[in-house]
Amino acid sequence: MKYTQWSLPLRYIVLGLLVISIGLGLWVIKPVLQPIIIAAFVAYLINPAVNFLTRRTRLSHRWAVIIAFSISVLLLVGAPASMTLFLDELQQVFRDIGVISNELTLWLGEPHTIAGYPLDLGQLAARLDDFRTTFIPTMAENALQLLEQTSMGALWIIVTMVAVYYLLMEWPALHERMILSFPSAYQPETEELYHRVKAVWMNYLRGQLLLMLIVGVVFSLAWTIIGIPGALVLGIIAGFLTLIPDVGPFIAAVLAAAVALLEGSSWIQLPNLGVALIVVAVYLVLIGIKNFWLRPFIMGRSVHMPEALVFIFIILATVIWGILGALLVIPVVSSLMIIFDYLRRRVLNMSPFPEGVSTTPIRQSSPPRVRIGRRREKK
Repeated sequence: MKYTQWSLPLRYIVLGLLVISIGLGLWVIKPVLQPIIIAAFVAYLINPAVNFLTRRTRLSHRWAVIIAFSISVLLLVGAPASMTLFLDELQQVFRDIGVISNELTLWLGEPHTIAGYPLDLGQLAARLDDFRTTFIPTMAENALQLLEQTSMGALWIIVTMVAVYYLLMEWPALHERMILSFPSAYQPETEELYHRVKAVWMNYLRGQLLLMLIVGVVFSLAWTIIGIPGALVLGIIAGFLTLIPDVGPFIAAVLAAAVALLEGSSWIQLPNLGVALIVVAVYLVLIGIKNFWLRPFIMGRSVHMPEALVFIFIILATVIWGILGALLVIPVVSSLMIIFDYLRRRVLNMSPFPEGVSTTPIRQSSPPRVRIGRRREKK
């Protein structure tokens, strides 16, 4: 059957309507985009484990996905138990803070003299007593309410996990369909563009792993020097939580300060509160170095972007989109820059990619499958 080709104006009109429809559709489903984005990012984090299992073992892609996904679910199930232990420790810390605040209030309420001059701290004691009686007893409850408000419901967790499993299982087929959806003359360019964007995300993942390793080692050494019990475990937790910008290191610092407040230091002859204040001061210094220099440097080198731009993008994304935006802004911006450069070169009738080594892997043609069966004998 012979089909009539569309005219050039009609194709442009249909393309414009298609773009508008996609934009309106994304705007309508905006409330459910965040779980899908989280699922895609989680699948992106698990995918290297799937590739490792398929390369180093004889497992099929399906079984590699099942094993990697099952281990991830087990880790996710174990997280609430550890969070419960953390909340118990946090409540104990708040109780200790209340006792220390009560003792400080009593001390401030007593008359004191400095160099023969009377010192009246009664008003400060009254303010501290108001703070102790109104704010501190409700801190644990407020923390629980905040945790409930910022966490996803059970339905969104199920949707996210199903989406993660689907993306892991079907990504090779989705990738092939995406490439084949373009005309055959443009498929090599599309494949090359895909691998260039993929290289950005893989470099970003390596940068994140390097940043987690450095933060874990540095904080382990810092807590060991201060003499906090369990310094190695606290440092490892800080390294893992670095994956969550700002909130992760803050939670790790709260854990370290809680241990210091409860146990003190093994060699520093100060009250536990003084050791906890030292922990907070060290955390502020180290996290400042990490946020203002180390992270922009590593991320910039990973995606070949100036460190100043990395820092600006992270700050703006944190203000506008929160934690998820700060986590994804660098690879997203770098990917958009690659796509924009490709489109710019095509519009200007230049070569689609800069001169250099192609990132598309060389595919070896697989031998044809031969069916082996029994030959029927003629009677």
